[in-house]
Parts: sequence; structure tokens; C-alpha cells
Amino acid sequence: MSILITNIKKLIQVRGASVRKISGAEMKILPCIENAFLFIEGENISAFGKMSELNSKSEIRNSKLEIDATGKLVFPCWCDSHTHIVYAGSREQEFVDRINGLTYEEIAKRGGGILNSVKKLQGASEEELIESAIRRLNEIMKQGTGAVEIKSGYGLTVKDEIKMLHVIQKLKPHSPLAIKATFLGAHAVPPGTTKEKYIDAIINEMLPSIAKEKLADYCDVFCERNYFTSDDTIKILSAANKLGLKGKVHAEQLSNSGGVKAGVECEAISVDHLEYLNDEDISALKNSDTMPTILPGAQWFLQLPHPPVRKMLNAGLPVAIASDYNPGSSPSGNMNFVLSIACVQYKMTPEEAINAATINSAYAMDLSVTHGSITAGKKANVFITKEIPDYSFLPYSFANDLIDIVIINGKLIIDN
Repeated sequence: MSILITNIKKLIQVRGASVRKISGAEMKILPCIENAFLFIEGENISAFGKMSELNSKSEIRNSKLEIDATGKLVFPCWCDSHTHIVYAGSREQEFVDRINGLTYEEIAKRGGGILNSVKKLQGASEEELIESAIRRLNEIMKQGTGAVEIKSGYGLTVKDEIKMLHVIQKLKPHSPLAIKATFLGAHAVPPGTTKEKYIDAIINEMLPSIAKEKLADYCDVFCERNYFTSDDTIKILSAANKLGLKGKVHAEQLSNSGGVKAGVECEAISVDHLEYLNDEDISALKNSDTMPTILPGAQWFLQLPHPPVRKMLNAGLPVAIASDYNPGSSPSGNMNFVLSIACVQYKMTPEEAINAATINSAYAMDLSVTHGSITAGKKANVFITKEIPDYSFLPYSFANDLIDIVIINGKLIIDN
């Protein structure tokens, strides 16, 4: 099937095929075409340009479906490179506990936090987990997300971590979204064992089984005080690398615990959170291919310090944005709201935030060849806004539904 979108007020994030990520001052540049058309053929973007160029392209004019986007903008879909969408229950009581003064760490010591989700997940069937995750995937797709990474980490046993990864794989036939799977067995230490014994189980039981069944693309570690140290992180990611799983790290969220340096040493594809990032971490990242990824939803919901985004950008680093959709610290996958937080709280420009949530977050999932920009040959994952003045209106009007149509892999998925 072919789709022609005409009279586009502004076509956003137009890039050449060689662009894989955007860094530093370049993140303030967002290439666009005004009064544009976009032609989709099959699953891919075939052509685009100014409307004045369209009259000479008779073969495009004969497309099967034509959409008039007068007054509307067309974006590449968001790429959400950090989520925990597979889970078995909400944790609103912890939200109330934080309002009443308890910290994230105090809640965890009372059996809340990650271990709360672990208990609920271990009691859920694969069918229940798939059903609830599909609802969340449909929810974020309606909000403009076209690619998503999903982590395990609420199982914490060999059986239940593999169950989670099986669920993630089984979601793929049920959703048109590009889905990447991450093994996060090192999310917390389960009750009834020691950290040393649990790490041994991760390295010698979980990772070999996961690699053999090809259940995950990445291996992640929660490098944090009272969880896993930088040495633990290096040990686990080194074992994962030997089995062909690239690393990711939950780094510097609640304290500076060496997660960034461990991630860089192990050539992790991304290090995520970064509220307590310091100058040494920035220096380490400057000499690496690791993508620094901020998670504004979790920072805002937990009221943590702001990650030093402006310092990162001024140092010439790239930055990606993801939602961290999870039941405890970021119970939303709405990337439009996440962009608003980044602009308002971290003083990112709309251009920087859009680059971070598209081309750079695609890089953080190894998807920049196929997703994250308007580029000929890439997947036709785009959304059309309602009539709005410009792209800055999207993070400005943070509480409103501004998306009219969503197209995934060349198919009309959402039409409001």
C-alpha cells in the first residue's frame, strides 16, 4: 500500500541516511521542510520534499491513499529506549507514601519498590502479562511512539526472568511497534540469598539460557548504592558481552555509584538516568560511543535532582530521552509529556528534546538505520499532529492530545 501526505505545514526531522546520532551544539538544529509532502510506499518512506516539487511526480500522485495535512505537522515517531512495560500491578500506595514523606530507599526497605513488583509478577501468568502489556503498547502508540525497548527485572529468579523475556518476545506478533528486549536480572537482590550467589546465578544460569534462546538484545544492571556496585556491573556486563549481549546501565540515579564509568568500560550502548552525573563521568562519555540517556518522567515523579543536561550538551555529548515507563517511579509512557519536562526543568530547547527523543533514542536501541528521522528508506513510522502553530507547541501544550494520525510501518494505525 502507498500513502501520500500532502500540504504538510512542516515536515520535522529530515535527515540524510548517514546520520546516526546528534551531539552537542548540533542538537539545537532540527532540519525541517515547510509546505511539504511525504510519500510512503510499502513499509518505508519513499520520497518527500516541497509541494511545489510534487506536480512533476505523476507516479506519486496515483497513490492509493492521500491524506491532506493542511495546517498540521508530521514527525517521525518517538523512539522510547528505556521502559519496564511488562509488569503485573500498579504501586499507587508508594506514591501516597512518598507524599507522606518516605523516600524511595525507605519504601524499598519496607518491601516496596522493585521487590513489590517482583512479588506481583511472580504470581502472574504469561497470558495476564501479555494482555496488560499490549494495552500499554497500544496506549504509547496512540501517543506517537513507534519503537520501544522493554526490560525484564521483575522476576529475579531464573524461571521468572525467562518468563518475562518470553512475554516480551510474544508481544512482537501482537504489536506493529519495533520492540527491543533487555535482560535486567541485576535489578535487585531477591530475598533469601546473597548478592554474590545471585550474581553467580545471573552469570552462570540466566545469561547462558537467555543467549541460547535469543531472548534479549541487551543486558542491563542497576548500578546503585544498596543494589549493584560498579565492579558487579563490569562483571555482569563482561559476561553478557561474551555471549553477544550489549550492555546498558541504570546509572547515577540516586547517587554517584560508578555506573557510567562501568558502562563506558564495557562499551555499553547507553547509560540511563544520570541525575548524579559528575564531571569525570562526562569526560568518560566524551571518549566513547555510549549514549547518555535521561529519564525525565522518573526524575519528576520521584523529585530527584535534575540531571546536568546543559553541562552534557556544552561538553559536546549527545543526549537521548526515554520514558522509563514502569509501575513505581514513572507510571506513564507519554513521550510528549516527557519532552515537556525536559524543556521546562532542564532548559532543553524543543529542537534538542525532539532530537533526543527521535534520532538519539533510536541510536540507544541500535535502530538509527531504520527509525528516528524522516529519511528515504527508513521505516514509515510517523505521526501527524492536529493543527498547531509549530513544533515547539507540542512540549508547550503539555497536557493536551495533539496527535491526529499515527502511521507505523506504512500502515494507518491511529486516526482520530
